[in-house]
Amino acid sequence: MSEYQQYLQERDKIDFFIQKGFTIKSVTETLNGSFVDFVNEQTEEKERVTLHVATAEGRKYFSVMILKQQKGA
Repeated sequence: MSEYQQYLQERDKIDFFIQKGFTIKSVTETLNGSFVDFVNEQTEEKERVTLHVATAEGRKYFSVMILKQQKGA
């Protein structure tokens, strides 16, 4: 799979979680990429999901999503 195709999959997963009401709670950077922790605080169980983002473009994308989240957009 090309890096661009991998980025598209990562972007779609990030968008999916955000559309489902999840917010980004934390990010852990490693040499193998980033692990983004999402939390859905709208549910009683406070559902948690961790997504591995390996591409540079994917990391840029979730960074933009964090900034939008902080601005309340």
